[in-house]
Amino acid sequence: MAAIANPAGEAPPADAETGSARLDLSVVIPALNEGPNLALLLPEIRSVLPLNIRWEILIVTRNPDRQTLEAAEAAGALVLEQKERGYGGALLAAFAAARGRYILTMDADLSHKPGFIGDLWDRREAAEILIASRYVEGGRAVMPAGRHLLSRVLNMCFSFGLSLPIRDLSSGFRLYKADVVRRQSLAARDFDVLEEILVRGFAEGWRTREIPFEYLPRRHGSSNARVFRFGLAYLRTFTTLWKLRNSVLCADYDDRAHDSRIPPQRYWQRRRFRHATSLIRNRGAVLDVGCGSSRIIGALPPGSVALDLLLRKLRYARRFGRQLVQGSAFNLPFGDGAFPCVLCSQLIDHVPKGSPVLEELRRVLAPGGRLVLGTPDYGRWEWVVTEKLYGWLVPGAHSDDYVAHYTRRELVERFENLGFQLEAVRYIFRGEVILAFRKLG
Repeated sequence: MAAIANPAGEAPPADAETGSARLDLSVVIPALNEGPNLALLLPEIRSVLPLNIRWEILIVTRNPDRQTLEAAEAAGALVLEQKERGYGGALLAAFAAARGRYILTMDADLSHKPGFIGDLWDRREAAEILIASRYVEGGRAVMPAGRHLLSRVLNMCFSFGLSLPIRDLSSGFRLYKADVVRRQSLAARDFDVLEEILVRGFAEGWRTREIPFEYLPRRHGSSNARVFRFGLAYLRTFTTLWKLRNSVLCADYDDRAHDSRIPPQRYWQRRRFRHATSLIRNRGAVLDVGCGSSRIIGALPPGSVALDLLLRKLRYARRFGRQLVQGSAFNLPFGDGAFPCVLCSQLIDHVPKGSPVLEELRRVLAPGGRLVLGTPDYGRWEWVVTEKLYGWLVPGAHSDDYVAHYTRRELVERFENLGFQLEAVRYIFRGEVILAFRKLG
């Protein structure tokens, strides 16, 4: 069974769902015919693991050979036989079996120094995904020139093509918060699973950091990577991940659009930011309803609250340093007249017109307060054309799920009937309208 270090001699707490012992760290090592390397690696790992935590070592393989079994038994490690093929299949088996709150993955070939485990563990609070990186400042890779070139090209293509602020996406030496990988549905089965994990992590709003380290050549045997077969897998995976990365489902979609490589999208986001922030300026604390991951959150005044239904958006929005609340615009979790200013941009067009959203916006706004509302104006032909172009340029973006088609005249009439007075009108490309109303006493 797995080795559990428990210097204090206490029984590990039981997991409420599974009834099994809950650990601090699971060390996962995919290993195909790596017996000689494991015999050297496992004792080193045991010697460097922090003494004040509970841990286990999991060796994942197919048809384990005698040397692998002997090395695992000597180190008190658990050998798991994977059901799915490839490196990705090994990680799937390990993620399902691991009992640690954190999961550390590393190679079996001694290219990853066990002493670096402590460096990753000490930084575990900095992000939910920590990468031992060869390609950030201070990192180093000792490998043949051809392999080094292929690695750098692969990483640059994925980093640039998927707009990922990561330089070493293919490093398998990582520390994950277990919730990050246990909830992922992974499709890749080769080494491209490493890139898939990162993109899906970004899509869910988890933080990622790179820590520089030195990559060393393997001690025994040869690599299991096969350039041509894995190259095709990377190409298929890139296509799939590009669609996810550019979908509104991605947690950082709104923030990245501010610096989009597509000029109209970048212009649109920046104009929305400028209009919204100017209309809420000097209005006191703001409730931003349906905040997403927009940079507007960071520009909200002190005391403001950003609310969204999607937890992934709020995870990402932690970087803006504002109070965040998960909740529905159909039933805002605030009292009547709680805010002197309410902002709602790009939300009402995504819910049915019969929903209680407009009434809820009115309810939580204080008398005399300002409501800033943004939505496409379907009364203008400019928006109809823009919507078609936007959907073509940015597949999976907001243009795919507009439910309610409002016009400026319709919104003004509705809010006048709700006791509001129109104070300002702004347009972006004569397509999206941003209205500022005052709630009458």
